[in-house]
Amino acid sequence: MVEVEVKAVVEDMPDRERRILDAGATETFAGRMRDLRYDTPDHRLAAVDQVLRVRVYGSGAGEAAHLDWKGPTRVEDGLKAREELTTGAADLAGLTAILEALGYVVTREIERDVHVYRVGGATVRFERYPRMDDLVEVEGTPDEIERAIQALGMERSAFTAERLPDFARRFETRTGQRAALCAAELAGDYRYELDQA
Repeated sequence: MVEVEVKAVVEDMPDRERRILDAGATETFAGRMRDLRYDTPDHRLAAVDQVLRVRVYGSGAGEAAHLDWKGPTRVEDGLKAREELTTGAADLAGLTAILEALGYVVTREIERDVHVYRVGGATVRFERYPRMDDLVEVEGTPDEIERAIQALGMERSAFTAERLPDFARRFETRTGQRAALCAAELAGDYRYELDQA
C-alpha cells in the first residue's frame, strides 16, 4: 500500500479537533503512540531511505503493537508518498527480541500523545510531543487530504511533505530550545540523531 500524507504545525489543537468533529469526523484512537525505529548499526536502511519501525499504541484499553516497513520517500504534487507494509504483533517483547537477534538496533525513539480521527475517508492525527510544536498529519488520497484540510479550517500552504526532523529544526531555530521527541530527550538524554526521526 502507498501512504500519502502531509503535516503542519497546529496552533489551536482543541479548535481544530472541534472543527473536524463538526464536519462529521469520528475518533478512532486517543492515547500514547511510541515508535522504535530500527536499523543496522551502520544505518544501512536509512542510507536507502527505508524505515523499519515498531509502533506501540497505548491507552486505557492496553497496548497494541505493529511492525512497519516504509520504502523510499517521494514527493508528488506537494504530498509525501511512500510504500508501507504493516502487520500486528501480539508479543512486543518477542518482536523486539527477534529484531535485535537479527542485528538491528534502535536508532530513534519517538513518543507523542495523539488523537486520531477519520473524516471523509482521510485519517487526521493530532500529535503532541514532549517538547516541540503540536502537529497535525493528514493521510489519504489526494482528494481526501484536501477535503480534510478544508474541514480543519487551516491554510493549505501550512501543510508540507517535510519530515519530522524539519519541523523539529524549525522549532529549535524559532525558540532556541532543543526539541524533545521522547521522554528521555526531555530529561536530557539525546542519544539519538535527529535525522533518524
